[in-house]
Amino acid sequence: MIEVVLNDRLGKKVRVKCNEDDTIGDLKKLVAAQTGTRPEKIRIQKWYTIYKDHITLGNYEIHDSMGLELCYN
Repeated sequence: MIEVVLNDRLGKKVRVKCNEDDTIGDLKKLVAAQTGTRPEKIRIQKWYTIYKDHITLGNYEIHDSMGLELCYN
């Protein structure tokens, strides 16, 4: 179980607990449940790399307490 910190650069930080074998799509659903936005409107990225929904957190080498960027489409 890892904890990922997502920052939307608008003053909102979301901490989500998930597993390393969860996909980015699963992470979006967890974030959507906490923020109240729809998962289709959420984009997760790190610098200029936009993460795709079907790839797992472990494949992207996302570890415990790692910070990601949360964007809204």
